[in-house]
Amino acid sequence: MHTPRLAALELKRFGRGKLPRAALVALLLLPLLYGALYLWSFWDPYGRLDRIPVALVNDDKGASADGKKVTAGEDITKGLRDSGTFDWHEVSAAAARKGVEDGTYYLSLTMPADFSKRVSSSAGDSPETGALQVRTNDANNYIVGQISRTVFSEVRSAASTKASRTFLDRIFVSFSDIHGQTVKAADGADKLKGGIGTAEAGSKDLADGLRDAKKGSGKLSKGLKKLDTGAGNLADGSAQVAAGTQTLADTVNGVADKAGPFLKDNEKTIGDTAQLVADSAKTIRANLDVLVKTAPVAAKGAHAASDTLDKVYKARCESVVLKDDACPDLKKAVTAASDVAKVADDVNTLVVDQHGDLKKLDANLATLQTQAQALADHAPHLSEDLDDAVAKVDKLNDGASKVAAGAKTLHAGLGTASTGATDLDTGVGKLKTGAVDLSGGLYKLVDGSGKLAGGLHDGAAQIPDYDKQDRDQRTGVMSDPVHLASQDLHKAPNYGTGFAPYFIPLSLWVGAMVAYMLIAPMNRRALAAGASAWRIALAGWLPVVAVGVLQTVALMAVLHWAIGLEMVRAAGTIGFLFLVTACFGAIVQWLNARFGAAGRILVLALLMLQLTSAGGTYPVQTSPGFFNAIHPFLPMSYVVEALRRLITGGGLGPVWHACVVLVAFTAGALALTALSARRRQVWTLDRLHPELSL
Repeated sequence: MHTPRLAALELKRFGRGKLPRAALVALLLLPLLYGALYLWSFWDPYGRLDRIPVALVNDDKGASADGKKVTAGEDITKGLRDSGTFDWHEVSAAAARKGVEDGTYYLSLTMPADFSKRVSSSAGDSPETGALQVRTNDANNYIVGQISRTVFSEVRSAASTKASRTFLDRIFVSFSDIHGQTVKAADGADKLKGGIGTAEAGSKDLADGLRDAKKGSGKLSKGLKKLDTGAGNLADGSAQVAAGTQTLADTVNGVADKAGPFLKDNEKTIGDTAQLVADSAKTIRANLDVLVKTAPVAAKGAHAASDTLDKVYKARCESVVLKDDACPDLKKAVTAASDVAKVADDVNTLVVDQHGDLKKLDANLATLQTQAQALADHAPHLSEDLDDAVAKVDKLNDGASKVAAGAKTLHAGLGTASTGATDLDTGVGKLKTGAVDLSGGLYKLVDGSGKLAGGLHDGAAQIPDYDKQDRDQRTGVMSDPVHLASQDLHKAPNYGTGFAPYFIPLSLWVGAMVAYMLIAPMNRRALAAGASAWRIALAGWLPVVAVGVLQTVALMAVLHWAIGLEMVRAAGTIGFLFLVTACFGAIVQWLNARFGAAGRILVLALLMLQLTSAGGTYPVQTSPGFFNAIHPFLPMSYVVEALRRLITGGGLGPVWHACVVLVAFTAGALALTALSARRRQVWTLDRLHPELSL
């Protein structure tokens, strides 16, 4: 009998009664219990997180920063309610703690009372970190805790980014303020440089003027000293003359009766005295001309120096933004120059006021000189002109007294003027030295102010000045400088699609395992008839392959049309699963044929090894070393990897590799089953009395 007919006979016996038919239907639908139900339950758990009750506690009391109200807790609460991530329940802290403990809420999120204060503290002197408080309870559900850590990490990142944007925006605004103030400072430095330049030019003029003033004051001081000496001599001489004339007048008037004899006895003395008076009058007249010429020039020079110093002081110390360090000394110089000018004015006033008297004095001196000279000339004849002489002596006495009084006043005024001129010369000398120092200091100040202005302009150019658009752009980048540019290649649309490559081969393996509980791994009729080992192996394999094909069609139909599994390569997926069914059927057949009842236990053990080493959930590299070691030697490892490429997309290299591996496993298992069939054709005591029977 041919192999296909033997396989058909094996399947035909399921139609001989209701129970076999029910068993066949159960066999066909069994993979659905593993594949469809499992995938349905895991299909899209992340899409239903809004059904998970979570406690939300907002104890934040808000804060103020730069005059603005900060409500970070309220902002986050509103954002979470609008996000629909979980089923949020706003409760008190005590209710949240109790709910997480008794399982009413899977977890809780708390904004503490000082949350806004800490968030806004980044702009103050003592910045602090704001902490969101999360409470989980793995006794409620471990996976929910893991999911919440991811979700709340995104919440924390968003809150930190918002706080960073606010803080960085304040920094950029401060940059703009600093830039503006630096520009103003640079403009002020430019004005300062100009003002100091003007002052420096004025200080040069001042120094030059004070040099000239020093020369004039020196000449004035020397002239007044000479004039004072002459006035002293004049005062002494006029006093002596006045004393002599007084004596003469007293004598003449007192001894008028005895004048004749006296004159005769004292003619020579009278002549000598008259000659002395004439010579003294001549000297005084010569010095009066020097005084009249020198006094106005000295007063004018003193006033010119005083006015120049006053102008320099006003320009350097009263009408400028930045006052000079030399201003106090300059003020003293102005006061000294003013005092000298007053003294010079006093001398000049004295000369002017006494100008008429001086003329009279000069005239009187001239008269005195003439008369004294005449007396000296006529002394030998005085006795003869006694009467005339008495009258003339009286008149001479009056004139001499007046000359002595005027000479005394003149000498006192010239003494004061000489002292003032000396002080003026000393003060102007100090002023000249100070003006030279001032000019040098101002030159350095001009150079320094130029460097200051240039440095401020350079600094202003380097300080950034951001407008609102620039600030928004820069704060956005700096608050979140690293952007995750995520790109999913061949993205699975949901959780169930990602797990389908793992649950589908599981269900097909279970289908093959149950199939060989109902179908004999080796056809008994073929064994009894002595058919070839290959025909026996194929006759026991083909019925399970046929059932596996029907199981695959039913499973994939339900997954696609009922649950919604979308496959990038649907036809390729179905064809590949037919090959998977054939391979799994061959392996399960061999284990049952070779080991009998114990083979069913081995089939289950092999399933467990494949499930733990196939890498269907976590990457196999995350598993212990044992599972990494057996991973390359089990067929389900290749099936899972190939189904991922067929369902979600990607290169077909792993698919073709898996096909080669599955064909090799299928051929090897069929060969081993044929070898077991050959052995089964020989009866032994173990076959007649097996140790274990299931």
